[in-house]
Amino acid sequence: MILTIYTATTMIIIAYLLGSIPSAVWIGKKYYGIDIREYGSKNAGTTNMLRVLGKRAAAPVFALDFLKGFVAVTIVELMQYDDLIGANDLINLKIGAVFAAVLGHIFPIFAGFRGGKGVATLVGAVTGIYPPVALLCFGVWLVVLMIFHYVSLASMVAGCCFPIFTLISPKVNGSTSFVVFSFVIAILLIYTHRKNIERLKAGTESKIYIWKPRRIKVDGAAPSGPQSPVSHTPGKATANETAAPASEPNREKTQQAQKN
Repeated sequence: MILTIYTATTMIIIAYLLGSIPSAVWIGKKYYGIDIREYGSKNAGTTNMLRVLGKRAAAPVFALDFLKGFVAVTIVELMQYDDLIGANDLINLKIGAVFAAVLGHIFPIFAGFRGGKGVATLVGAVTGIYPPVALLCFGVWLVVLMIFHYVSLASMVAGCCFPIFTLISPKVNGSTSFVVFSFVIAILLIYTHRKNIERLKAGTESKIYIWKPRRIKVDGAAPSGPQSPVSHTPGKATANETAAPASEPNREKTQQAQKN
């Protein structure tokens, strides 16, 4: 019994330490020479990296944040080999690992306890518990983002759909702890996005376009055929311009000769 408690506690601590890996902070400092927490929304997360540094910086941050949440929950599966741990106990331990990983992301011990909102880590952790619900939430998030272009709004809507998908999923709706967990997560996402809600109301929230529409200029018509570029210096005549005046005297002499 003591060994079981010790192992479970160790798993939760490992989950917190994994969540504390500040991928956005480390990548920003290592490859871009900035602390991402000093720019944009001042959050160490995927969305702020996308706004400030672009897709190439945001992609690895999302992947690492997702992965650390997934691993934090997956390692708890090792507890199933303990005879004292039942199915419900295992789910409860996984839920504890989710909270520990997200808490680590929000308050990372490796980055002065200043992190992000933990959405990517949360998605990875929930995927480790029950992937179908996580995929459904991701689908809602993507649809809302493509329509309205607000990451914060997409995250909140997807979070509010999480308990709904949990209740209609026969594999997890029988677990009271997981149902309560889904509602707590929805409330937590709304709470952590309260500043975003204020900006949405004020119309000052930044939009994110994953695929920007291609703009085609139609103001001026393109030249009909290929033309060789001619350099023209202001104040100096071109070769054609200087040749025309030079031929005028010859033309006058020809006309006088014809009259004579």
